[in-house]
Amino acid sequence: MEARGIHHLGLAVVDLDEAIDTYEKLFGGQLEHRDELADQGVEAASVLVGESRVELLAATGPDTPVGKFLAKRGPGMHHVAYRVDDVGAALRDLASAGAELIDTEPRRGLFGLQVAFVHPDAIHGVLTEVVSDG
Repeated sequence: MEARGIHHLGLAVVDLDEAIDTYEKLFGGQLEHRDELADQGVEAASVLVGESRVELLAATGPDTPVGKFLAKRGPGMHHVAYRVDDVGAALRDLASAGAELIDTEPRRGLFGLQVAFVHPDAIHGVLTEVVSDG
């Protein structure tokens, strides 16, 4: 698998509106997109900061993955997402290289993009997402 760059940094937040406001006020961020991803238990917002993107994730409940993350670790860095040409092919390449996958098939992410997650144990403790628009 070859990544084409970092797509976004994912940050877990307690209050999505407050976090969006913070990034707008402090960094001149611009809200790009906001959506609820019910199957993932999050409300997410993409904020452009210069040429980069930050994805803010608020849990829709305490028993969701982000809800559990917030309860255990508090707000902060959640994941790094890499842009790839094909999420399915990236998953096959990662699995054949021995990486432990969370998702074995792509799923719908923010913007309707194809996404999948790789277990943090495979990437030195960092939850990793692969993202493509195809």
